[in-house]
Amino acid sequence: MKLGFFGFVAQQRAPLAPAHKADLNGKTVLVTGANNGIGYEAAKHFARMQPLRLILACRSKEKGEAAVEKLKKETNYPGTVELWILDLADFSSVKSFAEKFEADGGRLDILVANAAIDPNKKLEYTKDGWESATASVQVNNLSTSLLSLLLLPRMLDTAEKYNAVPRLVIVSSLVHYFAKFKKSLVNSKNPWRKYGHKEEFKGPLSKDRYNETKLLNLFFTRALNDRLAGKPIIVTSVNPGYCYSSLRRRLTGLQAIIDSLMEKALARTSEEGSRQLVYASVGGGYRADQLRGAYINLSKVEEPSDYILSKAGHEAQEKFWDTLVEELIKVDPKVKKIVDDSLTAPMMDSMMSSDMGSKKGSKKSKKMSSKMDSMKDSKMEKESKMDSMKDSKMDSMKESKMDSMKESKMDSMTPKMESSTMNSNMNTAMAA
Repeated sequence: MKLGFFGFVAQQRAPLAPAHKADLNGKTVLVTGANNGIGYEAAKHFARMQPLRLILACRSKEKGEAAVEKLKKETNYPGTVELWILDLADFSSVKSFAEKFEADGGRLDILVANAAIDPNKKLEYTKDGWESATASVQVNNLSTSLLSLLLLPRMLDTAEKYNAVPRLVIVSSLVHYFAKFKKSLVNSKNPWRKYGHKEEFKGPLSKDRYNETKLLNLFFTRALNDRLAGKPIIVTSVNPGYCYSSLRRRLTGLQAIIDSLMEKALARTSEEGSRQLVYASVGGGYRADQLRGAYINLSKVEEPSDYILSKAGHEAQEKFWDTLVEELIKVDPKVKKIVDDSLTAPMMDSMMSSDMGSKKGSKKSKKMSSKMDSMKDSKMEKESKMDSMKDSKMDSMKESKMDSMKESKMDSMTPKMESSTMNSNMNTAMAA
C-alpha cells in the first residue's frame, strides 16, 4: 500500500471509533512512556477496565509520580497504580527494569511499548554509544526491542499459567510509508551499527530518520511474530495517527511553524490517538488472531507499506532482525537463551509470512493466476493448431495413398491413423 498526502489527510479526518473496552479483572498492564501524551491517555482507558495492576514506566520519577496521582483522580481507579522508572536511553536501566519484573512483577498480560524520543537536529550519542538526535535508534528501537524480549518469558509464562493470550503492542506510525533503506545499508555487515553507532555513524542526519525508526518498529513486530508461530501471544504494531505531541517541542524555525499549522488543521488529541493503542491491546474479539504481526490503523488491520511487503523489504527485515539479536546479546546475554528457548525459525521463508492476508498478496495472486491462465490458454491453442495440422496432413496422405491404390488397381484400404496430442503440466504460482 502507498500513502500520499491526500491519503494522510483522509486518514486524519476519518471518524474514530470510541475506545474499545474489555474486562481486565485480575490482569497486569504495563505502559512505557506513560507520564503524558498517548501513553498516559491509554493508561487512563486501561484503568477504567479495572486491571489488578497498572504499571506506568516513566523516565522521570517526578513526572511519573504526578501522572500516577492525576490518573487516580481522573479515573477513580481502585486498584494498584505503580510507577517504575525506565530510561530507554540507558541499556542498564532496561536490564534493571526487566530483572525487577522477573523478581516481583508476577503476570504480564499487556505490554504497550510506547516510549519515543523527541526530535533534535544536533547529533548526539547515548552513554551506550548510539545516536540520540532526530530519533534515537536506541530509544525507539534497540531498547524497545530489548525490553520486549526480556519480558517475553514472563508473558509466555502468563499464557501458560492463566490460560491467557498476552499482547505485546509496538507503537509505530503511518510515517513508515515514507521510509525505506538503501541496499548498501542492508547489505553491510551490521546495518544497526552503520545506521546509528558512534563508531560507524558520523552523520549527516537524514530528514527521514524518524520515519525509518518507525519502519524498524514494524520490521521487529513482523519478524518476532514469525518466530512466535504457535505461541499463545499476540504481537502487533499500531499507528496512533498524527497527534498533538510534546515530542516535537524542540523543533525550531520554519519546521516548527509548519508543524504548528498542521497540528491545528489535522492533529488528533492524545486521547483520540490512544484509542488505537487500546484497540491493539484488547480489541479484535473472536478475530483477534488476525492481529498477529499486523499493522493496526483506525481500529482495524491495514496493509503496511509496499516496501515492507516487497522482497527487498523482507530481506531488510531479516537482516535487521539477525543483527539486532547479535547487538542485544552483547547488551544482555540472557537474550540468547530467550531467543533459543522461546523462538523458532520462521516456518516459511516468505516475505508475506506476517501479511495477515493483505490485499497486496491477494492482488498478486490474482495477477499471477490470470497470467498463468493466459499462458495455459495460449499453450492449449498451440496444441489445438498442431493437432489440426496433423489431421490435415494425415488426410492428405490418406487421399494420396487412395489415389495411388486406385491407379494400381489395388483393393481399397483405409490405414489406421493414430494421432497424439502433447500433454503438459503447469504449476500455478500463488503470491504468498
